[in-house]
Amino acid sequence: MASPQLRACLHAPGAARGNGSRLAATLAIAIGMLFAGSPAAHAQRGDTLRPPAVVVQGAPIVTTDTAPRPPITPRRAFLYSLAVPGSAQTILDRPRSAALFVTVEAVAITLARKSANDLREARRFARDSIVATYQVDPVTGVARRDSTGALIPATYLPNRFGGDRVAARKTHFEDWIAALVFNHLISGAEAFVSAHLWDLPAQVSMQQSDAGTRIIARIPW
Repeated sequence: MASPQLRACLHAPGAARGNGSRLAATLAIAIGMLFAGSPAAHAQRGDTLRPPAVVVQGAPIVTTDTAPRPPITPRRAFLYSLAVPGSAQTILDRPRSAALFVTVEAVAITLARKSANDLREARRFARDSIVATYQVDPVTGVARRDSTGALIPATYLPNRFGGDRVAARKTHFEDWIAALVFNHLISGAEAFVSAHLWDLPAQVSMQQSDAGTRIIARIPW
């Protein structure tokens, strides 16, 4: 049996035509939405099947150290100046320091050589003696002689090259040797520090202004 609503539609043709028009419009909208949504659905499925992106790594970035470097390493500078004072200072463009160490080296070598000669002379004449007078025969007034015919000394002059003089000249010689060793060590240490602080003049500067002299230091962070 037909429902009351169906019977009403069958007995009312105008109402059936109105319901059919609304049904057709609803179907048309649904079909349009279906076709309109299908490209998005295909696009979404295409995204899921897309291959993973390939990341190409470029060449490694090489950073260049622009900090100034000394012309000689600190270790080599120490060894150079330890062997020859002033040599590393010349390489590091420090002419005043090089001249100072070379001058000290020359003076120390000269005086050490002189002290060595004085010490050699003192040791050679340490046992020598200078006769002041000879023995004289009180009867004849003639100088006495020994069995070999040599005159017999009576008194001697004091020897200025005694034990005290030898010890003093030995001390002088040792002092100048110590000065030479000290000059070599100080020259090597100064060259070592100068090689480490070779770019310090470029980082520390002095400027003259109306207010006075200013010292400007550049400290990189």
